Amino acid sequence: MEKVALVTGASRGIGSAIASRLAEDGFTVMVNFVSNVAAAENLVKKIEAKGGKAVTAQADVSDQQAVLRLFNSAEAAFGGIHTVINNAGIAKLAPLAESEEADFDLQVAVNLKGVFNVMREAAKRLRQGGRIINLSSSIVGLCLPNYSVYAATKAAVEVMTRVVSKEMRGRDITVNAVAPGATVTELFLSGKTEEMLDNFAKMSPLERLGTPEDIANTVAFLASEQGGWINGQVIRANGGVV
Repeated sequence: MEKVALVTGASRGIGSAIASRLAEDGFTVMVNFVSNVAAAENLVKKIEAKGGKAVTAQADVSDQQAVLRLFNSAEAAFGGIHTVINNAGIAKLAPLAESEEADFDLQVAVNLKGVFNVMREAAKRLRQGGRIINLSSSIVGLCLPNYSVYAATKAAVEVMTRVVSKEMRGRDITVNAVAPGATVTELFLSGKTEEMLDNFAKMSPLERLGTPEDIANTVAFLASEQGGWINGQVIRANGGVV
């Protein structure tokens, strides 16, 4: 039976790199997105052009019913899902005293409830020997100003990761998290000066920013048979920042 991987928030950035890498590794990839149809379809075309298999899968992960439909469609089309990558996320940065309630609610809805919705279905439905890989953030360790709400949602994801890894006992399903550091994506670069980017790069003893491919390589290892003995862990893929 073919291995099917669901990658949430996969139309761009780190999610796109993860989807591409898993397709190279032989997975049939469900490219999840919320609204950017063109980007998702373009990624599927790129994957197929390289001989891989991929389909678009529109769903807002913060919507429980949309996630249910996503898993139902996967079971109807492929017989089920083997690997889930919870990558979808959003950051609204501000000092806590200046944070808007709407921004708090949005980050909790996508970063925390979205992971909860997808993990809950995955915990019920993943095939024997499956993988759940959640994307956290090294900001949980760095605790930089303006990131309090975002970091709180990611810290919660890390705790859920560890707990659910124990709840999967007897099914040979691993549950891990990958916590990237500063990574060169369109979203990260937006609004930052060269000086700011240089400062971020110097935070790592390797003296560079991460790439989406760096993160995709880490996820791919956890999704592979070689990563099968890693369970209940948070891997901080950040070049040694924290």
